[in-house]
Amino acid sequence: MDKASHAQRPREEPKFQAPDSTTLIISLIAIFITIVLLYVYKKKKTSRTDVLLVGLCEAGKTSIFTRLIYSEDRETFTSIKENIADYSSKNGYVRVVDIPGHERLRGKFDEYKNQARGVVFVLDSVALQKNIRDVADYLYTILLEPAIASLPFLILCNKQDETTAKGSSVIKTMLEKELNLVRSTRKNQLESVDSSGKSNVFLGKQGKDFEFIHISQYVDVLECSVKNNDIDSLTDWLDRIV
Repeated sequence: MDKASHAQRPREEPKFQAPDSTTLIISLIAIFITIVLLYVYKKKKTSRTDVLLVGLCEAGKTSIFTRLIYSEDRETFTSIKENIADYSSKNGYVRVVDIPGHERLRGKFDEYKNQARGVVFVLDSVALQKNIRDVADYLYTILLEPAIASLPFLILCNKQDETTAKGSSVIKTMLEKELNLVRSTRKNQLESVDSSGKSNVFLGKQGKDFEFIHISQYVDVLECSVKNNDIDSLTDWLDRIV
C-alpha cells in the first residue's frame, strides 16, 4: 500500500463500552449501602448528646460540674440526684450529667448510658492510694458496659493543687495494676458460678496484664484542679469529642 492511500485511511475512534447490567447494579448497591451507613452513623452520633460525669463520692464531680457550667464556685454537697445542664463547646452543645457517686445511686448511670457521647471518670488524686480498690472496682464496672464500649473515655485526676496528689502517669500505672487484680477477682467469681469457664465477660486481652490500650475505648488520663479553677484539660477534651 502506497503512502497516499495510507494517509487517506480514516482514523478509527475508540468505541465507548457501556457497563454491563451486573456491574451497574453492584455499583448502585454499593452507593446505596454507603449512603445508608453514613446516615445511620450521623443519626447515631447526633442522638448521643450526653457527657456523663462518674466517680466516687468526694472526688469533686459536682464542683467540676459547677465550674464547667456556671464558670464559678458554689458550695456543693454530696449529690443525692443527678445534676444536668447544657454545655457549649467550640463545636456545639452537649448535655452534661453529673451522676451521684454514692454506691446506692450509681445505677442512675444506666438511665443515660445509651445517650452518652463520652464518659468522664473523676477521681481524687490525693485519696487514690487509700481508695484504689473502690475506684478500680467502679471503673472496671463502667468500662465493661457495652453501651459505652466505643466512646471517648476520660479519667480526670482532680485535686492536683495538693502537694500529696499523684500525677496522671503514676495514677494510670496504679489503676492498670489494680484493674488487673479486679479482673482476676471477677473472673474467679464468674468461674465459681459457671464452672464451664465460658463466660465472655472479660476486659482487656486474655493472657496479658491489663493495660488501657488493650480495650476498645480510647482512654485519656488527664489532670485538673477545680480548686484552682483549672479544668482546661476537661474543656479541651470536650472540644475534641463534640
